[in-house]
Amino acid sequence: MAADDDRLTEALNDNAGHYLKQGRLIESGTTPYQSYEVWDTPQFGRLFRLDGYFMTSEGDEFFYHENLIHVPCIPQDAPARALIIGGGDGGSADELFKYPTMEHVTLVELDAKVVDIARQHLPRVHNGALDDPRLDLQIADGLHYVRHTAPANGERFDLIVLDLTDPIGPAEALYTETFFADCKRLLAPQGALSLHLGAPVFQGERVAALVKRLRSVFACVRPHFHYVPLYGSLWGMACASDTLDPLALDPSAVDARVRQRGIDHLQYYNGDTHRAAFAQPNYLRDLLAP
Repeated sequence: MAADDDRLTEALNDNAGHYLKQGRLIESGTTPYQSYEVWDTPQFGRLFRLDGYFMTSEGDEFFYHENLIHVPCIPQDAPARALIIGGGDGGSADELFKYPTMEHVTLVELDAKVVDIARQHLPRVHNGALDDPRLDLQIADGLHYVRHTAPANGERFDLIVLDLTDPIGPAEALYTETFFADCKRLLAPQGALSLHLGAPVFQGERVAALVKRLRSVFACVRPHFHYVPLYGSLWGMACASDTLDPLALDPSAVDARVRQRGIDHLQYYNGDTHRAAFAQPNYLRDLLAP
């Protein structure tokens, strides 16, 4: 939705939405793929939107990025290679580089302008990750990369992160069973796929459909849920794998791994939040029942 008076509004479905006070518009425009806006807001500081949808902000990015990355990474023994599809703001890469074993991250972003926005306006989101020597930044089509480029190069990844816009428009093809299967073929033996699902309260059919698709491809699919302030709702994510189960670790084991790996500057994630994110109230159990 477009800006309305002094409010930035976003629809969660046809019947509900949320808003933020605008603040100052820093930059806006249109790329070959989408429209964009960068705002400095009273609530969250700098944020950016694509096609009228909130993407990330300085003030709350950790609610999203820490859970998208650490829930599937902490259970792994020594994650070393990761692939991010989307994620041009650099927030997911920043979390991955907190792992001392992480050797190489490939980030495939369709729209170069997203990376430009992050470099110029959102340094507190990526914290320099976009210039880390371990990062291979490619401006390319993620679907083509997964289906053709990576297999041709014989690449395998411990984690594949789909850090994408919602499953509409250019990103829609990257939420299909076929694409999930393409990703699975690139995973190392203990590898996992991590992605966001949407708002179960307002987008229940979408969330249920994505979980069903994941279950048709992977042996172990663990949806987890977190409130993300910028998105105005409880938000679903999922870890999918044939071998990795993030529920196998209890809170004390998670906290021990965080300490042992020297992972710091965490504002959200810990052992208790890891475990609690998988607890489902009855309406979610019903929504996601196989």
